[in-house]
Amino acid sequence: MKSIVRPERLKEITDRFINLSPIIVVGDIGIDKYTQGIVKRISPEAPVPVLEVEKEWLKLGLAANISHNLQALGVKSITCGVVGEDKNADSFEELLEEINLSTWGLIRSDCRPTIFKERVTTPTQQICRIDYEKNHPISKEVENKLFDRIIENLEETKSDGKRAIILEDYAKGTMTENLIRRVVSELRDPSHIITVDPGRTTPPMYFKGVDLLKPNRIEAELMVKSLGYNETGISKMAEILADKLEVSQLVITLGPDGMALLDTKEEGKLQIIPTVANEVFDVSGAGDTSISLLTAGIL
Repeated sequence: MKSIVRPERLKEITDRFINLSPIIVVGDIGIDKYTQGIVKRISPEAPVPVLEVEKEWLKLGLAANISHNLQALGVKSITCGVVGEDKNADSFEELLEEINLSTWGLIRSDCRPTIFKERVTTPTQQICRIDYEKNHPISKEVENKLFDRIIENLEETKSDGKRAIILEDYAKGTMTENLIRRVVSELRDPSHIITVDPGRTTPPMYFKGVDLLKPNRIEAELMVKSLGYNETGISKMAEILADKLEVSQLVITLGPDGMALLDTKEEGKLQIIPTVANEVFDVSGAGDTSISLLTAGIL
């Protein structure tokens, strides 16, 4: 990367998003509920704030947020993941259909509930988060069904151009070692690119051989440590991950410090892409946005 992308080049890239083949998004999926209000007093029952609720809303969460982001960019996608046999699964399908996303990538399982996260906030601060989930790995039967569904959707979206598979790992049990390795070994070829937003607790070697890996700084440190190194410098960590995991492109997101990019197909030197951070109180989904744009941009 010789310079920051010019506005004209950015527009040229984004204008082509609408013509891309649908991106297959695979990972942990669920619903995000937001409960927002104002705090005027402390509860007489315990030293906690009392929230006077003003509004509530539901959003696609976890890996499904990537599909929502892609849809907002004009990029077609298909979400592949596991939901429960419960009312939240029905709500999840309704959220997909509301924004014209397919439900054909979903597998229902009575062995785990649909992941549901509720964030309680004021307009400027998050007070708490409530999680309803089971993190045990999906069964072999469900894993096979999910892989078959990925294949079916790839077959349905055959194209002359390249296609992409995004693996979004929140370490909630969907991204098993066998599922990841099957996707990488059986589906990686010149017509596909596989990009990954890794989970913090997933062994990094599971992702060996993918095209692009996008950890954040903390995830990169944990991955490098898991590989037997104590490096914390961005440049050295990027070199270790690119080498040991045999990935051609690596992006480490650095929060307010921007992003670090290592492209072994180009000069092979680490590039720091700066940013200007605004004050935020809810950073949920920032990684989803990054992997969405990176993957669409590569395509």
